[in-house]
Amino acid sequence: MEQLTEAQIREAMVNCSRQEASALFVPSGLAFAPWDELDYFGWGDPNTPGRFSLVYWRGNRPVGIVLRRADRRTSRRPQIHMCSFCHTSQPSGEVALFTAPLAGVAGRNGSTVGTYICAELTCSAHVRAQPIAAPIPTTASTILRGSRTQLLERLDRFVADVQRPR
Repeated sequence: MEQLTEAQIREAMVNCSRQEASALFVPSGLAFAPWDELDYFGWGDPNTPGRFSLVYWRGNRPVGIVLRRADRRTSRRPQIHMCSFCHTSQPSGEVALFTAPLAGVAGRNGSTVGTYICAELTCSAHVRAQPIAAPIPTTASTILRGSRTQLLERLDRFVADVQRPR
């Protein structure tokens, strides 16, 4: 992923007003983020529990959305859930429901769309993890490229759903 500035991140947000984007928490130290290890840049707002944002490159421009993470509840029975972006199966507490306000009037009226995502937005790390042994011989780089490409395709479909006129 290409490096982003705070101004680029604020300008990229598609499902909040310009005023909300200007007040959005953006982490400091962007110059030190591991950009070459990320498929999207995601972060939580330490001042507002449950509020998250993410931004990624769509073609030649950054696109970002604000998200709200539902409370994570763990069951007494062990459960496995799958992230909708990276398709990694994890213990249920590591995957959470995130909702995003829709862009435009629908979002201002309270309409949202949701999906299950890695609870700390760590999909990039998951798709870069060493693959487990597969019964069909393949190279790790082939698996990695496919997973990263598919991650971005699924993210792009979700963001397109957020932006779709209602």
